[in-house]
Amino acid sequence: MTYLVPEGLYYTKEHEWAKVTTDERGQELVVVGITDYAQAKLGDVVYVVLPQLKAYSKGEVLAELEAYKGVSEVYAPVSGEVIERNDKLEGAPELINQDPYGKGWIAVIRPKDLSSELPQLLDHKAYEEIIVGHRAAEKSLRSAERAGRPGHAEEDRRPFNRPALQRHPLRSPQPCASTTC
Repeated sequence: MTYLVPEGLYYTKEHEWAKVTTDERGQELVVVGITDYAQAKLGDVVYVVLPQLKAYSKGEVLAELEAYKGVSEVYAPVSGEVIERNDKLEGAPELINQDPYGKGWIAVIRPKDLSSELPQLLDHKAYEEIIVGHRAAEKSLRSAERAGRPGHAEEDRRPFNRPALQRHPLRSPQPCASTTC
């Protein structure tokens, strides 16, 4: 599958996009949303918790998106004050899936220090490389699972993410019935 990664936007490794615009007074603003890759991996968005109209630090949780696959957090790509949010998403969260770079935008931020934070974001080519890396890792994991070699996903399914239990060489080879062995 090919994912849309428009030029002229900035991206984060966490799959948010940021578009720099200006208001009627010429002040810089940043429109924020999630990428096409992110919405595709998340699946159908069914509920959105929009950000409050307040100041956020870069990397702080800005919004939450709930889908059938789970809940995903959206992080502020830059520090600043949220001055507008896309209230249409409350009644139509599917806009994020249908038009992630247009009608599916999440918030508008008046940045605090855009000149120092913008260079830390990714351009479209760097973000495309991240997607390629994710897709290669997913393909490798699927291949390993098909070949009967569990990948990292198998380890994540263990209770409390504990390592597999190993038998002590001096103990009986009988499996332990207790979960505390």
